Amino acid sequence: MHDFQYKNDTLFCEDVAVPAVAEAVGTPFYLYSTATLTRHFAAFDQAFAEIPHLTCFAAKSCANIAILRLFAGLGGGVDIVSGGELFRARTAGVDPHKIVYSGVGKTAAEIRAALEAGILMLNVESEQELVQIQAVAAGLGLKAPVSFRVNPDVDPKTHAYISTGLAKNKFGIPITDALRVYLAASKLPNITIKGVSCHIGSQLTLVSPFVESLAKVKRFIGQLAEQGITITHLDLGGGLGIRYNGEEPPEPAEYARAIKQELAGFACTLVLEPGRVLVGNAGVLVTKVLYTKEGLKKFIIVDAGMNDLARPSLYDAFHQIRAVERPGREQAVADVVGPICETGDFLARDRAMPKVASGELLAVMSAGAYGFSMSSNYNSRPRVAEILVHGDGFHLIRARETYETLIQGESIPEFLGR
Repeated sequence: MHDFQYKNDTLFCEDVAVPAVAEAVGTPFYLYSTATLTRHFAAFDQAFAEIPHLTCFAAKSCANIAILRLFAGLGGGVDIVSGGELFRARTAGVDPHKIVYSGVGKTAAEIRAALEAGILMLNVESEQELVQIQAVAAGLGLKAPVSFRVNPDVDPKTHAYISTGLAKNKFGIPITDALRVYLAASKLPNITIKGVSCHIGSQLTLVSPFVESLAKVKRFIGQLAEQGITITHLDLGGGLGIRYNGEEPPEPAEYARAIKQELAGFACTLVLEPGRVLVGNAGVLVTKVLYTKEGLKKFIIVDAGMNDLARPSLYDAFHQIRAVERPGREQAVADVVGPICETGDFLARDRAMPKVASGELLAVMSAGAYGFSMSSNYNSRPRVAEILVHGDGFHLIRARETYETLIQGESIPEFLGR
């Protein structure tokens, strides 16, 4: 459920008319609903209310500091995968004891910053990374709290590019090797073992892969206990899917019931890392029609491109596209394409679309996750504005970039002349 609804044939976000925002800030822009974000967080977090748990929003899905602050204010933490996301989380006021740090390529500087900040734990993804963490922690005179990301070799039945729990994926330590790595870590003087981590992929629409991976991790935790290694935190990652085009993913309550049933009798604190399920349907990308043209195909050319929303080009992902005004009009099959100089620059292909004219607005739905956070400056295009609606007001939470910001940090050496 989301708060983008039509009123008198005009799309509103909560109590704000989308055309009013476009008039104020120009197009394209990302538009988020505070009410939807809040409701989605509550539905997910409260589904686990009766057991010890921590809901850590996956910052990579939508990293604006205003959204991180919103979730932190609701009691959430943050799952990060870079030093930049650590900086964002700390700037947003997230409690460092509610930050978990995942990712296969943490640098020594990033590890140092995380330890100095006092985060909850680092999710270690390789033996060489463990050696690096030990060295950094020793240099700081600290004990590094760690969890190891265990790869359970479970097929999440999702897109290959967002599958992370198979043996062929780059993530984590194979479950067959993990006991040896834990035993080695238990002997390191600057390492404190806190947990086990397991994340199998994104946009999962079935509960069964979660349960299968959890069953494997439970057995592994039992093996650790036999070796005298106590686990206090079990990080199950995220991955719960949303509706883009007729999918029927489990609701958070159904997901939670299955997890809690499998965890019955366990005393660990559960760490959860939802991303898409919280923000995906809480945001849209608003774009303006520049031109239409017809030949062998009909094209609707808009001012947003693959640099603004990469998912259709990268994954052939489906996003509903709606006319912001007069949605019930006649339709025709068309491609919705952007201004980027690539044939792969499209938002929709061979789709029944409202017959629109230059200057009209379209809303690309379900764009709150991996929309702005994956955007780029390709073709030297400034990244778009981000707007957060709260009731009947809207707030600029990221200004549109300018041509000047595009070349910030660049310089021409003297030998090239003035």
